[in-house]
Amino acid sequence: RLHLVTWNVGTASPPPDVTTLLQLNSLGPTMDMYVIGLQEVNSKITNFLSDLAFDDPWSIFFMTVLSPLGYIKLSSIRMQGLLLLIFVKHIHLPFIRDIHTQFTRTGLYGYWGNKGGVSIRMSLYGHTLCFMNCHLPAHMENTEQRLDDFEKILEMQFEGENIPSVLEHDVLFWFGDLNFRIADYGIHFVRESINNKRYNLLWEKDQLNMAKKTEAFLKEFIEGPLQFKPTYKFDLYSDVYDTSEKKRKPAWTDRILWRVKHLCQNASKEGEFSEEEQTIFVTLNNYVSHMSYGISDHKPVTGTFGLELKPLVSVPLVVLNPEGEWSAEHDVIIRYSTVPEFPSSAWDWIGLFKVTFRHTNDYVTYAWVEDDEISSDKDSKQVYMSAAEIPAMGGEFLLCYYSNNLQSVVGISEPFQIQPSKTSTEKDLTEEENSWMQKPDNLESRDE
Repeated sequence: RLHLVTWNVGTASPPPDVTTLLQLNSLGPTMDMYVIGLQEVNSKITNFLSDLAFDDPWSIFFMTVLSPLGYIKLSSIRMQGLLLLIFVKHIHLPFIRDIHTQFTRTGLYGYWGNKGGVSIRMSLYGHTLCFMNCHLPAHMENTEQRLDDFEKILEMQFEGENIPSVLEHDVLFWFGDLNFRIADYGIHFVRESINNKRYNLLWEKDQLNMAKKTEAFLKEFIEGPLQFKPTYKFDLYSDVYDTSEKKRKPAWTDRILWRVKHLCQNASKEGEFSEEEQTIFVTLNNYVSHMSYGISDHKPVTGTFGLELKPLVSVPLVVLNPEGEWSAEHDVIIRYSTVPEFPSSAWDWIGLFKVTFRHTNDYVTYAWVEDDEISSDKDSKQVYMSAAEIPAMGGEFLLCYYSNNLQSVVGISEPFQIQPSKTSTEKDLTEEENSWMQKPDNLESRDE
């Protein structure tokens, strides 16, 4: 279950609540993955430089909302105003591998990142997925420029890397402020059609729909029906279309499309391809806009998908467990085992995390798998963590094994309890919390 968001936030700060945007009150099953693509995130130079050193306010905002619900930030990429975030449930972490990010600038002839695309690709249960968030050139007359820029982004993403090209992925999701407009019709006809909910009159003049009929590289992309009002351009904090002097014509600028590779390969071989051979199905369950959000002149759009996978990878590379009872009264032991072909490294580490951790560097403490090893046999190994590093107040935690070679978490334990220390005092706890906040990120310095 995948929930994808695209939103041009117009340099605004996050809203007070995103419950409906993320469907957090949905009565159905919870989502397995959230993919959030934003455009026009505040990218003034001072903001951008500080965001390079620290997470930007939007990333922090979504982590604050989603981490208590059992999601961690798997990956993110930022290029000036373009931001792409992926959150997943803990349970899927060991089966998500080969994560790579990339950006392509197309603004100012490729020198400026106000327009372009950012991507995150991965292997999910052995299937390759790519998510691409784009912001294409504006204005009615720039259709050809939009198409040229998108074709350039497709060609340049992951070029020269030992990674499949974007179109070689099993599933590609393409979304963002694509800026395609409604051609030919005047503003009064467009607004009247919208008021009467006769959106079908406008579909045939939507520039993206027209381009999909003529441009070969677009024909394989699928989109759900546009059964919601055009999402651009609104007066702020309202559902009234542009009342400024410019009176911009409404348009479906904010879109979500997808492409399934095997459907493309077998479109020409109809009848020769059986469903039994198919290993991945993509189903669109919901494609809607959210009119209640008014912080920018665009309304956010979400797509809720079902991904049905035949797992090509079903065994985690590493299985790990805490040994015995854990508390700060004594050193503690972790036992782990790996599959025979696992590419271990001296730089691998096991982190202790609160169950509500936000991302892989949000650990409480960690152990190097080689430096802190205390025993080894053909079936498993043991690593210790010092009692001094174990949280005295206790609580619910889990362990994650991070692979340096694969740049991802490849094993995660079940949640377990750490018992409160019998000797800890309130003063000790305060000092401990302060020391965590001030502790340098040794992992990053060691990597450097």
